[in-house]
Amino acid sequence: MTHLAKGANIPLPTTELRATLTWRPGPGVPDVDASALVLDGRRRVRGDDDLVFYNQPVHPSGAVVREPGRPGEECLGLDLGRVPDEVVSVVLAASADGGPFGRVPGLRLQVTDAGTGAMVVAFDIGDATTETAFVFGEVYRRAGGWRFRAVGQGYASGLAGLATDFGVAVADEEPGPEALSPRSSSVSLPSSRLKKARLISMEKRLAEEGHAALLAYTKEAAVPLERHGLAEHTARVALCLDMSASMSDLYEAGQVQALAERVLALALRLDDNGEVDVFPFATFAEEAGGMGLGDYRGRIGTLHQEADVGASTDYGEAMGLVRGRYVGSADSRSVPLLAGPGAGEPPVFVMFVTDGATSEKEVALEHLRSSSCEPVFWQFMAIGEPDEFEFLADLSARPGPYLDNIGFFSVRDPAGLTDDQLYELLLARYPGWLAAARGRGLTP
Repeated sequence: MTHLAKGANIPLPTTELRATLTWRPGPGVPDVDASALVLDGRRRVRGDDDLVFYNQPVHPSGAVVREPGRPGEECLGLDLGRVPDEVVSVVLAASADGGPFGRVPGLRLQVTDAGTGAMVVAFDIGDATTETAFVFGEVYRRAGGWRFRAVGQGYASGLAGLATDFGVAVADEEPGPEALSPRSSSVSLPSSRLKKARLISMEKRLAEEGHAALLAYTKEAAVPLERHGLAEHTARVALCLDMSASMSDLYEAGQVQALAERVLALALRLDDNGEVDVFPFATFAEEAGGMGLGDYRGRIGTLHQEADVGASTDYGEAMGLVRGRYVGSADSRSVPLLAGPGAGEPPVFVMFVTDGATSEKEVALEHLRSSSCEPVFWQFMAIGEPDEFEFLADLSARPGPYLDNIGFFSVRDPAGLTDDQLYELLLARYPGWLAAARGRGLTP
């Protein structure tokens, strides 16, 4: 077996091969999905079928087949004798779901003889960082035969960015007949199709890695999303958690952890990074980072023990961090955000959980006024009796100065809500706000 360095190449001894990408799976390690691009002499795809990936696993010629994967391994079968004459190379690639390739240890591409199983070549990838897609190798024609080149080129824009580089145009609308012409040099791959493929990959990973409860939650969340026409919608998801002294019993009983897991399930459907960003708050607030499949179990209880946010309740502290994180500033705003940080980005869905009124109403009001000019939607969930939250109820009943971007409901016991009830409440007002925000150019 030959070990290749990046950029090196060797002749291939047979036309029937298996390309296997391996890595060390584990907690916090992103899921990896192999793909291939079949290219002509211009290094472009010739049509829609020339991209082989998890939602289109077989090339029409039979020359490339994406074989069923398993944890830590993805395989592509290659029969180069069936490659059409106008095809000059097959690019071997993969995309990462749930984080960058820098968090995928032990990456190696191995090419074996499909008939004998003998190893032909191996290429280790040790320099991945923030990339979410990678070209690992390329099989190409040369002097009447076939050769393999170790490539090692990364993309920070995922499968869509990689595919675009080889002539696949990712569009918001379904492609027309010309885009799908077999001889088209630029094939249209709708963003909705990529989103569906990502959701399929996500559900596969949940099932394979033993996240049965999360998988059930994601399926429950899919029902109202589908009903509101948001099945392939993308949004950032944030979770602001009140950690004031009065909430302690709920944390100790595990109720907030359970609620956070149901919000994570919604994020798995909406947010392409597969995480929910968590913001603990009380007198002060902290940005605790993302919570995803690798670290969600027991995460909220640990945050409650470690967060140094005081004992009272100030909504404005968390609101300022959220606005700074997603739109680049917590300053007052009176005009719509149409340029600069946050402009043109997916909307932000903020789940805001509290059991008490804020100590600084005017500060919270100013953040809400300003964020009505931004692609930020606040969904408040109050824990307690309805008459304890007149401030929030009043806010949700009146439109904002630019857009009404507030939802509110109260519950006495979060654990008493079924999954269906919770997701219906979370999505009750968001679709209407989203349509208005799109109409005013705040979000795509």
